[in-house]
Amino acid sequence: MLDGSYCGFEIATGDLGVTVITFNQPERLNAMSRGMARDLHEIMVQAQNDDDTRVVVITGTGRGFCAGDDLAESQTDPRPPTLVPSQVRSRRGQAVDQYPRLRTYSQGVARSIRNLDKLTIASINGAAIQIGLSIALACDFRIAADNARLGSATLRFGFMPDEGGHWLLLQHLGITRTVDFLMRSRIVTAAEALELGLVTEVVPAEDLTSRTLELALELAAGPQVAMRLLKRSLYNAQHQTFDQAGDDIAAKTAISDHHPDTAEGMSAFKERRKPHFNQWLEGPPPDDAEPSWAITEQPEPPR
Repeated sequence: MLDGSYCGFEIATGDLGVTVITFNQPERLNAMSRGMARDLHEIMVQAQNDDDTRVVVITGTGRGFCAGDDLAESQTDPRPPTLVPSQVRSRRGQAVDQYPRLRTYSQGVARSIRNLDKLTIASINGAAIQIGLSIALACDFRIAADNARLGSATLRFGFMPDEGGHWLLLQHLGITRTVDFLMRSRIVTAAEALELGLVTEVVPAEDLTSRTLELALELAAGPQVAMRLLKRSLYNAQHQTFDQAGDDIAAKTAISDHHPDTAEGMSAFKERRKPHFNQWLEGPPPDDAEPSWAITEQPEPPR
């Protein structure tokens, strides 16, 4: 289980494996420090392999979901990461070092969220700016409070959306609206974000937590193997031909069709009852269980 306190956020896992990541630096509008980014990236790696986690929810405290990079942080990060070694010394402003740093620090967070096979929900409680917007767009579902605001606005500082925000926006808006959104440094209301297709739904601020949990539990009760494989096929299909996408989902279906969840789904349909998926996730795995590929008996040598 991933529960605990980390650099800039805390984690709690509830019913059906709904793991909630809460940014807890409201005085900074949950701006992203380098230590926070490193811990968040590592948590996504661990969540991929954590059987106690089925759905990941990301949200914030106070007025901000995540209001961009922490521009006020010093060279020595005031909030060092807890999951990785101490920060190494580097000279900021050197182009030769900045290029790989942008690819790892800036882009690693959104990439790790998008690479997670388990379903993710951004519960946008407030300002989601720059990397905050990219975190939200990297999630599979985005529920915004009606008082939330979303935007990139990097050009207001003369910066570029180096965290991968330009690519994520293109996936949601297309080229014409992305150019308008970024070049004009637009920051939109939740209602405007819904109209643009940047969020899945908008709810009153006081209902955000309950609606997010309702959706998370719905997703967590679904057949996790098929849902995770389908998620990957959907994202793959964006960049594939019809034949490539068909080949990809056929290979994954050959796995899901033979999983116990499918047998349970068919039985439930025949018996006219609600299926009880994910029984394979219930209860701790036996400590002495051997992997399915283990060779228990040595074959006799050929004569």
